[in-house]
Amino acid sequence: MIAVAVVDAETPGNVGTIARSMKNFGLSELLLVDPPELDPDGEAYGFAGQARDDILPNARTVTFDHIVENYHTVACTATTNEDPANHVRYPATTPANLADSLQDVEGDICVVFGRERVGLSNDELARLDVICSIPASASYPVLNLGQAATIVLYELRELTVAETQHPDELHTLAETPAVEGLHEEFDRFLGAIGHPEEKQHKAQRLFRRVLGRAQPTGRETKTLRGLFRQARQRIERAEDD
Repeated sequence: MIAVAVVDAETPGNVGTIARSMKNFGLSELLLVDPPELDPDGEAYGFAGQARDDILPNARTVTFDHIVENYHTVACTATTNEDPANHVRYPATTPANLADSLQDVEGDICVVFGRERVGLSNDELARLDVICSIPASASYPVLNLGQAATIVLYELRELTVAETQHPDELHTLAETPAVEGLHEEFDRFLGAIGHPEEKQHKAQRLFRRVLGRAQPTGRETKTLRGLFRQARQRIERAEDD
């Protein structure tokens, strides 16, 4: 189980945004350390989307000690100060690598976000198990709290989301017989337009390379085949007339 903790958030809106991101990416347990007041008619619930129905009402107020004592913790921070001599923030991982690094963790996990302006203190970071930082522009690496949480939770989706709204394959490739049928129709089209016979093999090879890179779907393959067939048939009818 992966929980999310927000430490000393300054604005209710960021808490609501984080709750919404949790809902998007399959998390449900929200822990709050020294939270602002979360008015059901205020911005936290306004920003939370459907998370206003379950995640926000069920959020638990806990102490920082409770998080440290009961979870394998991931501290999210903007700057790592990566230095083998600095044991507070070393080593660090990125959101892209976080899911893999947590695969074998036994027990519950908590991803911890700090304050909007100053994040987590060095003392707090020193008590947490793993440091996670989002790679960003060196001139301005500090993200909004809600934005940072959304990025981190998105990268954890392999561990938290059993099924997305997408089909199993977003791009289903055409079956080999359909692709070969398209090549055959293209060959007939070359003959119909009177493409020089000595150049037809080169044109066929070029078309095969292009189609291989394109990786067309079944519908795309069928449509192209139909276009070549219609063009060939018109040419043939015009010649008969």
